Amino acid sequence: MEQNNKAERFQYSYSAKQQEEIKNIRSKYEEPKEDKMAYLRRLDESATKKGTLLSIVVGVIGTLILGLGMCCVMVWQTTWFVPGILIGLLGIVVVAIAYPVYLQVTKKEREKIAPEVLRLTDELLK
Repeated sequence: MEQNNKAERFQYSYSAKQQEEIKNIRSKYEEPKEDKMAYLRRLDESATKKGTLLSIVVGVIGTLILGLGMCCVMVWQTTWFVPGILIGLLGIVVVAIAYPVYLQVTKKEREKIAPEVLRLTDELLK
């Protein structure tokens, strides 16, 4: 008779760690669900990425041109002094253009994604 009582008895054990681990493993195999707020954040970030990359490239090119001008002035002082100064000034101009390039490209990218961002913000604010 004791064996019947043991078989019918209900035992419950809860482990928060185990449940969390199960959820983590399950999330690896499910298709990722992106909520609207995460999509809005990703859209907002994408507006500046292209401008940032392009401005960095322009800034590096300008820095290299400036370095070439400095090299001309310091190493080949006799014949390349004046052209070195001009090359260095050109490099400074190219470096100075990097930030306006960033602003212009970012502005165009924001204009492209503006309708989608406004639609998402309207949905999220309701």
